[in-house]
Amino acid sequence: MTASSAPAPEPASQPLWWRAALLRHWPLWAGFLILLVPTLGGLGREVWSMEIGAHGPIVLATGLWLITQCLPDMRARLAPASGPVVALILALALPIYAFGRAYDFISLEALGVYGAVLGLAYRLAGWPALRHNVFPFFYLGFLVPPPGWLIDQATAPLRTLVSTVATGLLEPLGYPILREGVTLFVGSYQLLVEDACAGMNSIVGLTAITLFYIYLLHRASWRYALLLVSLIIPVAIIVNILRVIALILLTHYYGDGVAQGFLHVTTGIMLFTVALAAMFGLDWLLQRLLGKRLGANA
Repeated sequence: MTASSAPAPEPASQPLWWRAALLRHWPLWAGFLILLVPTLGGLGREVWSMEIGAHGPIVLATGLWLITQCLPDMRARLAPASGPVVALILALALPIYAFGRAYDFISLEALGVYGAVLGLAYRLAGWPALRHNVFPFFYLGFLVPPPGWLIDQATAPLRTLVSTVATGLLEPLGYPILREGVTLFVGSYQLLVEDACAGMNSIVGLTAITLFYIYLLHRASWRYALLLVSLIIPVAIIVNILRVIALILLTHYYGDGVAQGFLHVTTGIMLFTVALAAMFGLDWLLQRLLGKRLGANA
């Protein structure tokens, strides 16, 4: 009887590469968490609780999900970077973080943490892995809130446009409305077209979510992606004109207390949903009209 050799035992499975990276670079991760946790708390209190930053938790959750989906490809292209380049990135990011933290500038604080995220990712994965999976890290940049002065500069012409169009549409219908700059007088009430009504929140939030949508469905067709992105600002402006008209009508029929109370936020949420649905509808329509021509030429 011939003795058969026993099968060789299989080697113990190696830990996942990212787990190994966690263990090997735990001081780097610990320092990063020390920066990250307070900043997330500040974003939650100062930005995400406001209408202009309501997209933040969505971007954070979907951005982390995108990174998990990219891990296999990043593992295949893994080429950890050298220390000097990472040190240079952190030398730029950490002073920005420290300045923002010390002087309560949440935009700079978040920007510094974002720079640290990029430095950490570059150190652990390397440039080839990041270059082929750049979108999730770019997408997480929408977590950095724009500074107040930039919002004021960007929304000034939008506020004027929105208030002018809304007044021009309602005044011929006999509504008692007057406009002085971005201040609207509805009967005995006074309304100020603020940044949120001007569409800044819609533009930032719509851009982030639309880019996420494009990345999932149309990442191979960059021309089509640019076409869809170019429609974000017109859609946001139209939707916010409708919002201002709705607030004017609420003020006229029910008073300033109703228009500036719960319904002010409610109309913003409802019309943001309408704008998002409009972007999806435009995508569906363009797909039917253009077919796969843009994708073939990408």
